[in-house]
Amino acid sequence: MPLILLSGIPMCIHIGTAYALDHKTALGFRGASLAVSISLWISTLVLVIYVIYSKKFKHTWEGFSSESLRHIPINLKLALPSAAMVCLECWAFELLVLIAGTMPNAELTTSVIAMCVNTEDIAYMCTSGLSATVSTRVSNELGAGNPDKAKQTMATTLKLSVVLALLIVLALVIGHDIWAGFFTDDLSIIKAFASMTPFLAISIALDAFQVVFTGVTRGCGWQNLAVIVNVATFFCIGMPMATLLGFKFKLYSKGLWIGLICGHDIWAGFFTDDLSIILG
Repeated sequence: MPLILLSGIPMCIHIGTAYALDHKTALGFRGASLAVSISLWISTLVLVIYVIYSKKFKHTWEGFSSESLRHIPINLKLALPSAAMVCLECWAFELLVLIAGTMPNAELTTSVIAMCVNTEDIAYMCTSGLSATVSTRVSNELGAGNPDKAKQTMATTLKLSVVLALLIVLALVIGHDIWAGFFTDDLSIIKAFASMTPFLAISIALDAFQVVFTGVTRGCGWQNLAVIVNVATFFCIGMPMATLLGFKFKLYSKGLWIGLICGHDIWAGFFTDDLSIILG
């Protein structure tokens, strides 16, 4: 609970700072980027102060030691692939925005894709906590020799993630025009975003599976495998299909998103089969 409250402080500051720098200064849209940097620094400082003065962390870290340095290579063997798993997926979404900028009517296409990416990110954040939970529980149960409990944990978390994703999808389908209005007042962009809503709903639903499977793969120690699968599904399949559908078939923003959905679907299918065999 303290961490939630401490995260809320920078969030509240960010809203006011972003609005002021964007609308009340000559920085314009660059003010929003500056506001993000300011908010992240405030968040870091608030957490550092909390860790220093809270008694909960008194014995968590007692200073540098030569012994701790010897564990860096072992930690990096898990940390680097885990980071690559997340980065590769995020980069795939960001790459769509760059590709959208090379299309005809780039201003409209880029705006719509950027709105979709931001919406997807927000939906992903709502379920990402489940990924950390299932990762810890699965690793503990497998370490204790309880594969059945690990499977039960995965199934329970998956159900929670799907329910949460469906609620988000329902809200998006009902209020997509209202949601788009938070980004822009341009009716052509709002209309284009409305046409993307069905595809966005599909990708959010697939994310409900992916966020859980990502946590399970970390819990099983399969980070290296997940990196390979991410490269294959998102960059060797998803991106080429997105480019083909977007440019060759002139589906533009819809084509880009459909291509990404294909990568999502293959990723989820691979790990559904793999995990059902291993944990089943």
